[in-house]
Amino acid sequence: MKELDIAKFGGTSVGNFKAMLSSYKVSISNKATKLVVISACSGVTNILVELASGACNSVKVDELISKLRDIHYEIIAGLGGEQQLKDHIEEHLIEIRKLAQEASMERSDELTDRIVSHGELMSSYLFAALFNHFGTKAVWFDIRRVMRTDSAFGCAVPLVEVIGSLCKEHLQPLLEGDAIVISQGFIASNSEGQTTTLGRGGSDYSAALLGEACNATSISIWTDVPGVYTTDPRIVPHAKAIPELTYLEAAEMATFGAKILHPSTLVPAVRRDIPVYVGSSREPEKGGTWVRTKTESHPAFRAVALRKNQSLIVLSSPKMVGASGFLAKVFEVFAQYKRSVDLVSTSEVSIAITLDAGTNTSGINQAIPDQMLADLRCFCHVKVESGLSLVAVIGNQMSDIPGLTTEALSAIRDYPVKMICYGASSHNLCFLLKAEDAPDALVKIHKHLLED
Repeated sequence: MKELDIAKFGGTSVGNFKAMLSSYKVSISNKATKLVVISACSGVTNILVELASGACNSVKVDELISKLRDIHYEIIAGLGGEQQLKDHIEEHLIEIRKLAQEASMERSDELTDRIVSHGELMSSYLFAALFNHFGTKAVWFDIRRVMRTDSAFGCAVPLVEVIGSLCKEHLQPLLEGDAIVISQGFIASNSEGQTTTLGRGGSDYSAALLGEACNATSISIWTDVPGVYTTDPRIVPHAKAIPELTYLEAAEMATFGAKILHPSTLVPAVRRDIPVYVGSSREPEKGGTWVRTKTESHPAFRAVALRKNQSLIVLSSPKMVGASGFLAKVFEVFAQYKRSVDLVSTSEVSIAITLDAGTNTSGINQAIPDQMLADLRCFCHVKVESGLSLVAVIGNQMSDIPGLTTEALSAIRDYPVKMICYGASSHNLCFLLKAEDAPDALVKIHKHLLED
């Protein structure tokens, strides 16, 4: 089987000319890399989301458009300042300005997707130009030709079978040629040709979906960190690099806040058993982390993750005692408002539920809807507590370890714990704490369980 690596570069890896040049060198160092998936330049998506918010007056729009121009012109300057490249970026900026004006009149998720898609379209065009500038043949490809989704704008669901068929027809012939294909992550289209997005962080997911569709032998995710660590090195500077993880361990880490991979990334990789490599485009020589089906080691404790912006909803009613269907009624309300429940703990008369309360995958604030709370109050008492964070211990067969909960709790005995979730999975143990306590608690749990 011919080797095919799909390389994905995140925003910091293509954020300026120097970063793009490093990513270019990484790409050409692996002869198996035939398809490169690019995020928007660092900071660009946030600017585009602000323009899509509908809250910008003409002065603010001018300011943000100017920032976008500066980011992309810096890269063009490194390529000799070609006027053709500037003209191409200006075409995008004209369209972005027009769409921002539309958003100021009426904001929509569909319009937001159209606006934010320009980030990936601009960065990938310049990255392809950089390849050709340095003598490596590359072709730019609009991923919307093959990345098909439903019409859930802001966080669209990929249509895997359709993607496979379209890749075979439109992308596979290019991969068999002599040029490297440069394309976009995050963006897609529905059956009507409207632009959709896979949600923030969706570029990883795009790379994995393309890996599945094109029968890749590996997927490489390049970021600004050399692999996966036992916890966030910004919180614990001496956190250790992890040479390899199982898909399950990586999925648990991603789900509970470790910003290594988009949580959905591993699903296509698992379906085709494609190993995923995570490394640093700035320092590729430092190595990275392989994520695969099986690993040689299965430690009881693998990592500690932190998930911010959590809210706790406690629902209570005497009618719960001995009653059936109460939980179903609660989850029906959450489903109606398309809010995903994370952790659940129950007693005879109450249910405690955690929710993400930060921004959703399109970068839009995800406050708990007042009407949803009103609907819940129709049949139970509702108490909401915000400003919380989740600290999760990730490992293997932790349910078989005597005294684990006591051991972990002893490390954070100085902090009030709002909720403990343990037992549903043998791969995680979760603590809900006040946001201001969580980083210190993470440091102490890491020291207690993962440091020699």
